[in-house]
Amino acid sequence: MVLRTMSASSTDGWLRVANRYFPCQLGAHGRTARKKEGDGATPIGNWPVVGVYYRADRIKRPHTSLPIKIIQPSDGWCDAPLDRNYNRPVTLPYPASAEQLWRTDHAYDLVVVLDYNFSRRAMHKGSAIFLHLAHDDKRPTAGCLAFNERDLRQILRQLRPGDWIRISG
Repeated sequence: MVLRTMSASSTDGWLRVANRYFPCQLGAHGRTARKKEGDGATPIGNWPVVGVYYRADRIKRPHTSLPIKIIQPSDGWCDAPLDRNYNRPVTLPYPASAEQLWRTDHAYDLVVVLDYNFSRRAMHKGSAIFLHLAHDDKRPTAGCLAFNERDLRQILRQLRPGDWIRISG
């Protein structure tokens, strides 16, 4: 599966899955090969899919062969670059900075975790790069790829363990 955009600074893209194209929003600062924590850019490269999280209290379980977990109110994702659990799921409250997965908006009702800086972490290189739901106003993300729910569900039906997403430069 390959993500394409009009330019490196574009915040809009298309993910090609087989012969279908799914529109998405990217990071507010486009794409970069030199991702840093908090830079608002989507990382260029080939990123394996890790698994799926979803809010069972809000949406139906997605059809996927990927590992899947239900998001709980105490689920978080550490974004503190010097913490031993940097770019890892954590239980909230957590002593270091951590993003809450149980959100008041709907962006994380359905989340696909990418192996960007996950299995081989480098401090300050960025955390929590996900495929997730787009906001209604289609605003850019903090570095993730955001899709409407119908499209993300169709993408999940296609994804298999061992698949990866290529974000082109």
